[in-house]
Amino acid sequence: MREKIRVALLGASGYTARELISLLLRHPCAELIAVGSRQEGTPLVAELHPILTGRVNLRCEMLEARELTRRGVQCVFTCLPHGVSMTVVPQLLQAGMRVIDLSADYRLRDPQIYQEWYREPHHDPENLRHAVYGLPEVYASRIREARLVANPGCYPQTIILGLAPLIAHDLIDREDIIADSKSGVSGAGRTPRPHTHFPECNENVAAYSVGQHRHTPEIEQVLSDLARTAVRIVFTPHLVPMDRGIFSTIYARPRRAVSEHELFEVYRDYYARAPFVRVVSHLPNSKDTIGTNFCDITLRLVRQRVVLLVCEDNLIRGASGVAVQNFNLMFGLEETLGLL
Repeated sequence: MREKIRVALLGASGYTARELISLLLRHPCAELIAVGSRQEGTPLVAELHPILTGRVNLRCEMLEARELTRRGVQCVFTCLPHGVSMTVVPQLLQAGMRVIDLSADYRLRDPQIYQEWYREPHHDPENLRHAVYGLPEVYASRIREARLVANPGCYPQTIILGLAPLIAHDLIDREDIIADSKSGVSGAGRTPRPHTHFPECNENVAAYSVGQHRHTPEIEQVLSDLARTAVRIVFTPHLVPMDRGIFSTIYARPRRAVSEHELFEVYRDYYARAPFVRVVSHLPNSKDTIGTNFCDITLRLVRQRVVLLVCEDNLIRGASGVAVQNFNLMFGLEETLGLL
């Protein structure tokens, strides 16, 4: 058995970090040796996440690149807020570590687009040029060689994976796409906010960031890569009263007459070698993917529209699980290692 890869995680307090730590503790080729956080008093990880009691004895520390190098860290997962990652990642890369960044800081190639959507300038354009978008079903060959992987957003994965075969085969109108997505409350993060307060979100469904959601340019960037020309979508996210999960319903107009059978064949062929994309004939439910790295997709033809139904666990496939999938590719491991 090969020697374990020494990994660290920065930004330990959130739901994504909790899930990622759990996955890394079970990974046969990863050794989690350091956890970084700005929490006062260097608490134990299990004090932040009681579910990990008895599983990990690490403390949350203020960790810099020099100390991580001293400990022999080879790969760092950065679970930091956008705007913060880009102040930390350059030192990690300069010290020779590989980085999987779970923020939005390295997803958008154009720093001007980043500034437009995130309302602040990008402070690390040099590394931004070399970052690889971490969607294995589209960029696997580049991820294998990458020093810096920008882990994809949760909503974008359902929409990109749902549309990729249609876009790649030029089967739909590239400027007439509507994505209607619902997310569990954990997608809003662990920090309390008025709209995620239990009396506000329970027994309630609410749209937000209509026409302004920051995942829009991320989705369009990848779909435009696949189309080799500009793709535009209308994306509307909603918060629904469940803990976790994402369900996206996507509407697209075919460019020619096509049958459901033909479309299913296109999808099954396109994802034949994608271990975590399941093309199903039944109507999927968000609970079908909870706790797994799977993305379930089905489709129907309805009144000259292709209707795609796509779901995933926003904390696993939407964040931590795909981060481990990227880690496996970067270090020459079986893509499915440590994942369900």
